[in-house]
Amino acid sequence: MVTRVLLTLVKAGVIRPLGPRGLAGTVRGYLHWDITLAWGYQTGAGRHPDRAAIIDDDGVLTYAQVNERTSRLAHAFRPRERIGLLCRNGRAFIETMTACTKVGADAVLLNTGLSQGQLAQVAADQEIDRIVADREFAGVLPDLPVHFTDELESLIADGPTTPLPRRPPRGRLIILTSGTTGTPKGARRPEPASLAPAAALLSRIPLKHGDVISITSPLFHAWGLAAFQLGLVLGATLVLRRRFDPAQALRDAEKCTAMFVVPVMLQRMLEQEHRPELRIIASSGSALPPKVAARTLEEFGPVLYNLYGSTEVSWASIATPEEMLREPGTAGKPPLGTRLAIVDDQGRPVPEGETGRIFVGNEMLFDGYTNGTSKESLDGLMSTGDLGYRKDGLLFVAGRDDEMIVSGGENVYPHDVEDLLSTLDGVTEVAVLGVPDEEWGQRLAAFVVGAETLTAEQIRDHVKANLARYSVPRDVFFVNELPRNAAGKVLKRQLREQH
Repeated sequence: MVTRVLLTLVKAGVIRPLGPRGLAGTVRGYLHWDITLAWGYQTGAGRHPDRAAIIDDDGVLTYAQVNERTSRLAHAFRPRERIGLLCRNGRAFIETMTACTKVGADAVLLNTGLSQGQLAQVAADQEIDRIVADREFAGVLPDLPVHFTDELESLIADGPTTPLPRRPPRGRLIILTSGTTGTPKGARRPEPASLAPAAALLSRIPLKHGDVISITSPLFHAWGLAAFQLGLVLGATLVLRRRFDPAQALRDAEKCTAMFVVPVMLQRMLEQEHRPELRIIASSGSALPPKVAARTLEEFGPVLYNLYGSTEVSWASIATPEEMLREPGTAGKPPLGTRLAIVDDQGRPVPEGETGRIFVGNEMLFDGYTNGTSKESLDGLMSTGDLGYRKDGLLFVAGRDDEMIVSGGENVYPHDVEDLLSTLDGVTEVAVLGVPDEEWGQRLAAFVVGAETLTAEQIRDHVKANLARYSVPRDVFFVNELPRNAAGKVLKRQLREQH
């Protein structure tokens, strides 16, 4: 295992010969900060000080500049203080997170889509001391001390250059769950103890040292955060925009080698005409519709990689372009050092082809929710909360465990119906969910976007012709759009309330 990790890191260029300056920066960063974000920028400042670290709406910052600026900013925070970050993608988010690491403060990554009431509840639940926020959120902030991001420049300029304490206490990183079913919970994410987690992702996604990576997914979300952390290990240049615009993202891609997206963003970019050359498009954060996968592979070439995971388990599997060309709906295979099991309700492995509960083991399983609860575990593996099956060695996700319905005594998986309907001409988006039914207990309802030429009967006939009769949605609603959170996940709770 150790040998495979080292070989993967060498192949990606993470481990390579260093000059005296680069070696000194790497060693000095490790002795001072351990393997943290602070170590990453200290190392970058030694190995490639003049390389662009961040390109955002405010310009360009080099690795040396980010390292110095975050050391100055760190003096504004205190060890064990809990800082809430309510920022869109850009330097303020990254520099605040890194400054927290340098002083040993906790960082709570706040979802920019939360309401005023949700923010107040989260701030109380997570015991946040103060907030760093974009000024656009001034009207929804809880009653706490706040540093607006347009004021950080003065904090950095006024920050002392005196050395920071060596090996500060490890600050905790707290990510909020998606909140698709209510107020989001805080999930404590571990700091990587080594470069093995980076090697795991690089074993299936062939990123390289010095890549230029566009991160369109929100940094407060687990996928955007993973892109940032992996990019730092690679000494990459990160291209960030405060707001996602498909045309702008495609223009940015002309100067990039890789792009991290969530599926709905990829779908919006496919609606544009421009097709820049990219070596890698990495997608995660929500289910990737097979039709979107197939079209991306056709129009951009064999460059699409799809990661299946969650805030709690980080990653479970990654699908390569070759695997999705064969099976567009697959979630792929577990990467290096990852264990995956599909079991029945008694915890027994199910045969290939049978649907069961997905459990995962890797080095980045979360440390539990901040309210003291956790996910179910089995022999060192953690539940993803999803159902799935294996076919020809590949993983397929059937949907959420709590979304499966029982209709007339039959188990029905809404995800199967969503995948089928998404292949219909004219359908751009679709969500299927269970609703109460007096006769059958539950039935399926389909919410369809973009199918102007289709009727509800045609939708039902298509399902009837391809799936079991109990998978046919009794209710079909044509809507202009699906409600989504800031990370791109469909808010099925809102659809259920509208039903």
